[in-house]
Amino acid sequence: MAIPASIPATFNDFLGNSHAIEGLRMAIAAGRLPHSLILAGPQGAGKYTLALMLAMAVECERQPRELWSTGQSLASFCGACSNCVRIGSAADLQGLVDAAVEAREGLRETDKKETRILIQQHPDVMIVPPDPPQLLIKLGQIRAIIHSANYLPAEAPRKVFILTSASFMKEAANSLLKVLEEPPETVHIILCAENPGELLATIRSRCAMVRLGALPVEELEMVLADRRQEWPPKHRALIGRLAQGAVGKALGFDLEGYLAARADALLMIRSATSDPDHSALFKMTETYRAGADGQVKTSYLLRTLGLLLEDLLLLLAGTPELVRNVDIRSELERIASGISFAWIENASRGLDQVNAGMRRNLLRNLSLDAFAEQMAEAGS
Repeated sequence: MAIPASIPATFNDFLGNSHAIEGLRMAIAAGRLPHSLILAGPQGAGKYTLALMLAMAVECERQPRELWSTGQSLASFCGACSNCVRIGSAADLQGLVDAAVEAREGLRETDKKETRILIQQHPDVMIVPPDPPQLLIKLGQIRAIIHSANYLPAEAPRKVFILTSASFMKEAANSLLKVLEEPPETVHIILCAENPGELLATIRSRCAMVRLGALPVEELEMVLADRRQEWPPKHRALIGRLAQGAVGKALGFDLEGYLAARADALLMIRSATSDPDHSALFKMTETYRAGADGQVKTSYLLRTLGLLLEDLLLLLAGTPELVRNVDIRSELERIASGISFAWIENASRGLDQVNAGMRRNLLRNLSLDAFAEQMAEAGS
């Protein structure tokens, strides 16, 4: 058996951020990998993939090494030993989470409430995703980390805990501090954070941080031309901009889903800026109702709306060459001609409020309606 194709076979195959990755590999080889580490970067930058690769390098039975040009030793992984294969089998995180959620749904109601989603393909590597439906890291998950961290590794040299999100319930974040303050010698905790600012300052201060930077648009388009030759050039050009410098996001970009979300986001903006008849808007927001599917759909809509607001801001600032949604630039220019910086600021603030409301599980369609009305009032 071997690791899945979705995981690069070597660190050299991980696209971008070579300097940061070489530093991490050097630290592992020297036995100095921080016990608490934040991998920060945009969605699709490869944070989770890199976390798995680091776990494999720490736990690999063969512990292969490469020599850097300076003579420094760089840690690697074989991809074939039992530890590497089992850790790598967690690459399809969403599939594993879906299976765990389905298994939880089959439990008795009392057991269901007490069961938290944890992924553990290897006994010494625990992966902690945000727990559905609120999609937050919860107290029960952190308690599982603390309990496990107090025991020595069962099979591998170390215990590795990978938290795939920076969105915590307050009690969970406070509880995590306990293990970050005095982590056991055999424990490494890796936090994947799209926005490290979501984390408590006390958590950030106890962790080393490695930022995965965005790749230039031109470089992303070259990757897509090589690996997604079946996509039309105009789609590759659009995705190269929309992916925000994230290779993984670009390669797996759901353009059809994005265009559907963008159509809804544009409807909200048009209703707020030029269309006093909100009947079409209310009909659209009715489709964003309860359930996990509705939550994913709403999150996608809000991210898409954020991108459109950024494009409008770029147009008002006189930098149209930076616009991401290049295929609808003329429509965005028309909208931008009728709004102000203050309107975009108000809309962005309202968007933050809707995102906060989603975490509190407020009714999605009502939150979106209220947000649209708020934008319309600001534009009137």
